[in-house]
Amino acid sequence: MSPNRSTVQRLDQPSSYASSKNRRRRRDEEEPEPDLMEKLKDATTLYVGNLSFYTTEEQIHELFSKCGEIKRLVMGLDRFQKTPCGFCFVEYYTHQDALDCMKYIGGTKLDERIIRTDLDEGFAEGRQYGRGKSGGQVRDEYRQEYDPGRGGYGRALADDYGEDVD
Repeated sequence: MSPNRSTVQRLDQPSSYASSKNRRRRRDEEEPEPDLMEKLKDATTLYVGNLSFYTTEEQIHELFSKCGEIKRLVMGLDRFQKTPCGFCFVEYYTHQDALDCMKYIGGTKLDERIIRTDLDEGFAEGRQYGRGKSGGQVRDEYRQEYDPGRGGYGRALADDYGEDVD
């Protein structure tokens, strides 16, 4: 990254997750979606990842409201058990508040976990559920290490040891 680019310009760029999701969408649909950069240019929603399964909505609201007034907060849920599964969406009233949040809160610790923030094109019903086979997040199914904040071992490893992960 060149040293003369400002932080805001870098934060306005789509994450690798958002870019790959947009490429998959374009490949699968007959009519391509509008350019992702265009959608993120005025985005007020943040995707927040790497949360502990035990982090509460109140904790997230308290931390994220330091950057601006929150319009809506949607917790990510396990599709089957309806329990938190490590992500959420935070929607602000202004784009600048979302950028400030990425700048000041992204990469900080919440419940002993370094949280990740990315601009998001906006919450749509159904996106609050994990997309993994087991109902949670896909990455948690293949995790090899023990992570108490995310429910122990990954699903595949827990199945090998006969652990009850439900």
